[in-house]
Amino acid sequence: MSEALSPREVFQKLLKGITTGRFPELAELYAEDAVVETVFEPLGPRRFEGRAALDERFAAVSVHSPVELTATNVVIRETDDPEVIVAEWTYQVHHRVTGRNVEVANIQVLRIRDGLIVSSRDFHDHLALIVAGGDLPRLVAALDGK
Repeated sequence: MSEALSPREVFQKLLKGITTGRFPELAELYAEDAVVETVFEPLGPRRFEGRAALDERFAAVSVHSPVELTATNVVIRETDDPEVIVAEWTYQVHHRVTGRNVEVANIQVLRIRDGLIVSSRDFHDHLALIVAGGDLPRLVAALDGK
């Protein structure tokens, strides 16, 4: 039986999977009852519960994502709780449809137990992604309740 990955190793595997577009493999990094909160998401759901929901989410992203992501300035901070890490990084984003390039700041607070993510609070600069995709009118309409 192999030893479970450390929280740092799990995050690194997650980030590599995202930046290389291996979305169908990502759900296996999460516990069956994992909870992911995308705190600043202005347009979509802000909470995903369970590996099955995350698998559906990653499958949709895999098919519909128009962006190429490169992670830079990655810093992983360990906490006094051995299950919890705080990761900070920047995505260099290229939007294939609009041709725009933007930087996106990210912070995740992850609880990882026995090599699986059990909870994640994700703080991504969704507004930068919306600008890159030319989706400001959709954002304004959503915020205006239309």
